[in-house]
This record gives sequence, structure tokens and C-alpha cells, in this order.
Amino acid sequence: MASNGAAPQGPDFAAGIALADIPDGGSLLGHAGDDAVLLARQGDDVFAIGATCSHYGGPLAEGAIVGDTVRCPWHHACFSLRTGEALRAPALNPVACWKVERTGDRVRVGEKVERDPLAAPATAPQTAVRNVVIVGAGAAGTACAEMLRRLGFTGAITMVDDDEGSPYDRPNLSKDYLAGNAPEEWIPIRPEGFYAKHDIRIVRAKATGIDVDGKSLQLDGQPALDYDALLLATGAEPIHLPVPGGDLPHVHVLRTLRDSRAIIAAAKSAKRAVVIGSSFIGLEVAASLRARDVEVHVVAPESLPLERVLGPTLGTFIQQLHEEHGVTFHLGHKPDRIEGDAVVLDDGTRLAADLVVMGVGVRPRVALAEAAGLTMDKGVVVDEYLATSAPAIYAAGDIARWPDPHSGEKIRVEHWVVAERMGQAAARNIIGQHTRFDDVPFFWSAHYDVSINYVGHAESWDTLTVEGSASDRDVAVRYEKGGKLLALATIFRDSESLIAEIDMERH
Repeated sequence: MASNGAAPQGPDFAAGIALADIPDGGSLLGHAGDDAVLLARQGDDVFAIGATCSHYGGPLAEGAIVGDTVRCPWHHACFSLRTGEALRAPALNPVACWKVERTGDRVRVGEKVERDPLAAPATAPQTAVRNVVIVGAGAAGTACAEMLRRLGFTGAITMVDDDEGSPYDRPNLSKDYLAGNAPEEWIPIRPEGFYAKHDIRIVRAKATGIDVDGKSLQLDGQPALDYDALLLATGAEPIHLPVPGGDLPHVHVLRTLRDSRAIIAAAKSAKRAVVIGSSFIGLEVAASLRARDVEVHVVAPESLPLERVLGPTLGTFIQQLHEEHGVTFHLGHKPDRIEGDAVVLDDGTRLAADLVVMGVGVRPRVALAEAAGLTMDKGVVVDEYLATSAPAIYAAGDIARWPDPHSGEKIRVEHWVVAERMGQAAARNIIGQHTRFDDVPFFWSAHYDVSINYVGHAESWDTLTVEGSASDRDVAVRYEKGGKLLALATIFRDSESLIAEIDMERH
């Protein structure tokens, strides 16, 4: 767009084009003034919306039209072609839309219409729920609160969170923000005063207990909160390995904004870092520290990083990619102890380090749910409507274990997009819309200039098919069991990833 210093692309929709130029069931990229505009056609209906995804700026013209919606190819956000509304995470903000005028066989775009992110319908939903309490202001909790307002809920909404600064863009903490490529202003999900404007109260406190029968949430140092509906979205916490020296001041984990800032501060003077663990977070931290010219060594017990999740082809590629950028791997080893200036491995190898980051995974924060007597099974058990075993209590995000219709199993995943979509589904069910959560899991992981998209969920597989070349940054890896596609991982095959998600939804 011209606002970015580039000339507008495609036809001038304000001047008008022939209806036949827009493929039926498809779209056409053009502009109205300096704004990039996407025209989409469904028979005689033509819609005009902004052509740039409101999440991270993905090109909607390269996405997919599904009914009267468009999906972003980058991170699979979904927008209404009729209104520009962001229907599914990770996008939370709408895109602009334009009024479309038709004269004979020609169409043109007219007035531009901006939409409030939390624009509510004219009629409030009919619900007996008047007071919603949400524990956790992360992906699921925030998405639930916002969706309640977008659905027209006018009752009280309170988010309880003891993490100062939340809600914020957690995926960025290990990616561009940690690497120094994303400014501080990108990190808050919403600007100052946004939640107060929409009458969403944030209480900075730790939730200590639930009175299930009395429908109240106990807080540390503050009065209890009564609720008509309660959402548990407590997320996960990083695992601290119980190794000698693990509590030294130069040893860090990464989960919160505070954690990321601490690592950034340490990296300013650090020359050598050891990352313990070859998880997605661990390797994203390694890439970000290399972007800051810190020498990085990765220690992990596996023979290949991420092989258990992605298989040997992508595991090998990821290791080689990091090695090309100067990362040294010490695979098949664990830390024996951490000293003030080094990490000593189980074979006696001593790795000099003035910065250590543990990236060995997270565990769900389920103590509150367990103490309340909710049914547990490697997480908080919920049904297809995200309801727990206790009346009026829902769970979403990293803690929730739900019946996944695509794999046919009960699963729990720790993905930002999934948590947001679960929060949105929980909001609908809290006000009685009785909406099944059947979204296909999706996440992405960024390493230097390479992003891996993963759609579906495969805890195991009997067939792994590789199409293309990972070394050429053009690959799709299919994970199947019993002839059924469970998941697809891709590099620079955004359309293929998006189509796979749509196909999984349909089947």
C-alpha cells in the first residue's frame, strides 16, 4: 500500500470493474485509493474488505475463500467477507470493509466502513448469566472476555491474573521481541485503557480456591468473587530442572513478559549462553540469542531436536538450520550441574556460560482445578462444549483436555491459537449458544527466516510422508495413522497448510 511506500496493486475498485473479472467463489486483489482491498464474489453477491490480515499483516488475497469468509494463509485467522469481523483467532481486530455498488454488469467500491474490535450486535443475548469470572489473562482468558462483549453480553466480566502486564502477545516473547526485532509497543494485546473502556475488569491477584457449591472464587489478599459462570484459563508454567545450581541468578526460564525482559537484559552483556532443552521454546530462544550475537550451545537428551513431534526429516533440518547460524548442539546429554560460569554435562563436558535458559517444556497449572475436585486426566477434563465436571465451570487453553473429533482422542495441547479459539468457544457456551469446540489445532514456530506451520495433532503415527525438500525451504510432511491424515507440517507452503486445515474441518 502507499502508506508503506509501495504503489497500490491491481485495479482501482473505486473506479469500477466488470463483475465478470471477479471469479465466482473467488477473489480479486485491488485498491481503493491507498488502501489494498480484496473483492470476493459469491454468485451475485460481491464483498469488499481490507486485504491485509489484522494479526501479523498476512496477505488475504493468498488465503482461501470459504463460504462468506476468508482465511489468512500465514496463521489461519478467519474474517467475515460481509462485515470484516475477525471470526477466529489469532486475529482479534476486524479489517475494514467497503460498501459495494453495482450498476448493470459493473461493480465499484464506495464508502469505507471501520468496525470497532468489540462491536456488539444490536440485541443482547438472552442468558441468565450476569457475572462471569475468568482466571487467567492469557490467550484463552482474554479471547473469552473479548468475545463475550462481541456477542453482546452486558453483564460483569472480571479477569483474575497475578502476571503484571498481561494480557500480552506471548508467542512474540521467544521470537522477534527476544531477538530485538519487535518493539515494546507490539507486545500488549490491547492499548492502555482498552479493557476499562469495554467494562472488562482485571484483578491483579492469585486465585487460591473455588467454592463450587457457593459459586465463588477465593483470592489471596482480596475479597472473594461471586460468579454465575467461571472459566479456568490458568495456562502452564515452565519446568525448572532440579539440577544443582538451577537457582543461580544467571539461570532463566521463559514464559512471562518479565522472563523475556530478564533474558534480554542478561543478553546485553552475555557472551556465551547455554540453552537446556531442544523444545520449540528452547530453539526459538537459541535463534533469538544468536540474533543478538551471543554464542549459543544447546543441550538436550534427544538424538535429534523435535524428532518426537516433527519426525527425523524436520528434526535434521532444524538442527542443520541452527548450526548454519552458529548454534552448537550437545545431543544425548543432560546437565549434571550449573556453576556460576558454566554448565557441566553428564559426561563431564564443561560449557562456559554467563547466561543459561531452561527450555525443557511446561506443565499445566491445574492446582486450582484439582483442589476444587474437578475431574482430571493429564489436565482438566472438559466435554465438547468445554464444560468441566462441575456446574457453571469451564476450562480452556493449556490446561483443558478435550475430545478432539479429528484424531478421535482426548487431547491437550499448548498452542496460543488453540487457546484463543477455545476461549472464544467458551464465551459462546457461557451465554448458552451450545457451540461444540471442534477446531483443528494449529501452531507456528519461527527459527531465523524460516517458519514452520503445523496443523492437526499427531501424538504418534505409523506413516510419515515427505513431499518436497526441507533443505530447499519447500516441504510438506504428512503424519498419518491407519491411512488417516492426523497432521501436516509445512515450510513455505502456506496454501497447502491452510487447505489441510479446511479439509480436516470438513471431514
